[in-house]
Amino acid sequence: MRGKRRVNEGPHERDHLGRCNFLRPAAGPVPAAAHHPEPVDPVRVLQLASVRLIAATPVPFGLLQVYADHTKVEATRQGDPEPTAGIIDAQSVKAAASVPAATRGFDGGKKVNGRKRHIVVDTLGLLLTVMVTAASVTDRDAGQTLLARLSERHWRVTRVWADGGYTGRLVDFARGVLHVALTVVKRSDDTSGFTVLPKRWLVERTFAWLMHSRRPARDYETRTDSSEAVIRWSMSMVMSRRLVRRKR
Repeated sequence: MRGKRRVNEGPHERDHLGRCNFLRPAAGPVPAAAHHPEPVDPVRVLQLASVRLIAATPVPFGLLQVYADHTKVEATRQGDPEPTAGIIDAQSVKAAASVPAATRGFDGGKKVNGRKRHIVVDTLGLLLTVMVTAASVTDRDAGQTLLARLSERHWRVTRVWADGGYTGRLVDFARGVLHVALTVVKRSDDTSGFTVLPKRWLVERTFAWLMHSRRPARDYETRTDSSEAVIRWSMSMVMSRRLVRRKR
């Protein structure tokens, strides 16, 4: 309305000609909180802006792996930082329209059209390695490559627990080539409903942690390495929070 000032417009926002002057400081003392703004979480900024900003070059992914490994070592410094055992599992998620047909598929068991995340965690539930494939790739086929990555980065791991989807020739490959004892934890035949299985619940809890970042609830990335980077970012957030709580 003409001749009236807006409610949120202070007297310092306009000069004598009526022009807006937002650079002019407000009258009165400045609150102490204005000098110490809350730090911005780079992980959340990255998730909001999209991980595609770093997908143009492979260099950030190497740096991201180094950061994730360093954070994991700091988060487990009270014990031995190098794990000797792990748990493997996979999770199928729906894919957005931005995911090309070459890297997506249909998981007949879960009835999901999208991608599958294969991860190995340690006995604390912290991420050791991750691989993203089409949802049509079986756990056995992806497990061979995933366990090879695990042995390359964490050579002290000698035992891995898994579910019934990792039986067959994968057990022989892990024992004969990688020198890793792949132990399958199966459900009892007379068990009905939900049951917490030994060791396997650790990796299920990790998947729940990843869902707290919201972006991993669906796969939006065009490239599979970008999708793996999202998983590492989300897990790094979990580990960095542990460090903050410990310092407090």
